[in-house]
Amino acid sequence: MVTPSHSHPHSNQKPYMQKSVNNLFKGDKVIWMVLFFLFVISIIEVFSASSSLSYKGGNYWGPVIKHTGLLLVGLGAAIVLQNIPCKNFRVLTPLLLLFSFITLVYVLVLGERTNDGARWMSLMGIAFQPSEVGKGALVFAAAQILSSLQTEHGAEQRACKYILITSSFIILPIALENLSTALLIVIVLLLMMFIGRVPGKTIGKVMGIFMLAGLVFVVFVLAFGHEEKEQQLADPTVTTTQVVTQSEKRTGMLHRFDTWKSRILSFLQPKDYPPEDYPIDEKAQEGHSAIAIASAHFFGKGPGNSVERDYLPQAFSDFIYAIVIEELGLLGAIVVLMLYIILLVRSGKIASRCENNFPAYLAMGLSLLLVTQAMFNMLVAVGLGPVTGQPLPLISKGGTSSIINCCYIGIILSISRSAKKNETAYEKTATSRRKLSAAATS
Repeated sequence: MVTPSHSHPHSNQKPYMQKSVNNLFKGDKVIWMVLFFLFVISIIEVFSASSSLSYKGGNYWGPVIKHTGLLLVGLGAAIVLQNIPCKNFRVLTPLLLLFSFITLVYVLVLGERTNDGARWMSLMGIAFQPSEVGKGALVFAAAQILSSLQTEHGAEQRACKYILITSSFIILPIALENLSTALLIVIVLLLMMFIGRVPGKTIGKVMGIFMLAGLVFVVFVLAFGHEEKEQQLADPTVTTTQVVTQSEKRTGMLHRFDTWKSRILSFLQPKDYPPEDYPIDEKAQEGHSAIAIASAHFFGKGPGNSVERDYLPQAFSDFIYAIVIEELGLLGAIVVLMLYIILLVRSGKIASRCENNFPAYLAMGLSLLLVTQAMFNMLVAVGLGPVTGQPLPLISKGGTSSIINCCYIGIILSISRSAKKNETAYEKTATSRRKLSAAATS
């Protein structure tokens, strides 16, 4: 007589579900966890910081539902890209460069304006910033150039020349309307050249040229830029009509000089105001961001309890880190910072396991792009840098930028899969050699 089995009907369900999840979320599990935590923080803080959008639109849930939908689209893009062998990404480089150049030129001529800058365009009814694609395109190009010109003693000197020539077609159109993004790209490319073992003297010369160009640029901005309207109106000798007339005369690149001059002076010549005399209307971003951080303490006010979100311009985007600190405290600020650091460190570990140089440099370049932008945003939020307008990657409310950043994560995950295979093959080969050596010895 056979005793019937009393096994639980769902005994095989857990291994099956676990296998399904592993098949869906492949690649480096640590990076997937980082992405998951960034998504959770993003949804919570965007929901809290979007009070002004909810009030204007009359829809309390609308902004966060839209943002969550975009993150899910980005998640789908990351899942698709992780399944593409990293060797196929080489083909994307010329296509991304050509697409970026054409769309950036189009934006300069016919682009939609935000904060007096032409940065947006509409493609098949979807608004996006070509600079977001341009950043990634240059990382692809730099990775390919550095890997192609690599020798036993490092990259050839001409690698730097080729990177500079290629990047000029993308950086210059971006710089005319979005100077902070151009500076971000320059920093990332310099870091990639350092990692790619470009000779130190060459990097030093490039840095010297950029510093000299930056100094000349600042002089031109201070010389030809106009004061902000608020500062001009404070002068009794200047009338409102004169201010409007001056503003209307600004054409071409000069229309951005006013904004750049204001930000440079505000950062280089900070003024100490008594609390009762602080010009909160003129310095709303810096003022309300400082109030949010100062009132946070270690554990913060708790999710959804921000006060400054109702007064801080771009609380859901450029200054969302200040809202994170206000609600989650210093502890939350450290956690967010650590997530980006873990992403960079993990990408470095993936790069070290790569068999070829191109995927290694690509993984490092994309992670440096995300982390450097995050550092820009955080420094501005805490008052250690001039206002740049850079959102916090994968946390700030964004349109196509959130999806594109998820694509970058998906590419890093694809590289991690191939690196893991290479490491496994290397371990098997090493094990076989040890066994043969032991057999020969015996």
